[in-house]
Amino acid sequence: MGHQEHERRARAEGPGPIPCGILTISDTRTPETDTSGAAIRAALTHAGHDVVRYTIVRDEPSAIITLVKSYAAEGVKLVITNGGTGIARRDSTFEAIDAMLEKRLPGFGELFRMLSYQEIGAAAMLSRATAGVYGSMLIFCLPGSTAAVGLALEKLIIPQAAHLVWETIRQ
Repeated sequence: MGHQEHERRARAEGPGPIPCGILTISDTRTPETDTSGAAIRAALTHAGHDVVRYTIVRDEPSAIITLVKSYAAEGVKLVITNGGTGIARRDSTFEAIDAMLEKRLPGFGELFRMLSYQEIGAAAMLSRATAGVYGSMLIFCLPGSTAAVGLALEKLIIPQAAHLVWETIRQ
């Protein structure tokens, strides 16, 4: 099956509105100050998906892992995290999520950093944005920057979300 046929089939057989979860990882943000979480919710909703979970959690690996597992148990198919992907001492999202991933999508991080480089230059190398599959759930880990979240959603995640979810749920 060619690429175009594969894409057409994924759209036709896709899951419809995707049940999504948002996980903001921050020691300081609140629902009122979480502009990145709000941007994720707006983009997913605008694309026709259902945001069924939204949580702000401190940058503690055990808390992050517990929440991701609870999202999976509740049937969430797409999780987008924001925050904790840098190299600061407290940034532990990458380690927590990477340890859970059964399959990684290295192309996501590579493409994200390439697109980021076009906007912010060499500082893009500081991002440890990653993505992969846990069970039948996709997880995308984004920086906490609202601009970075918008870039990843617009250029990478939203255009491929239905296809990616279809790939994780088909037999």
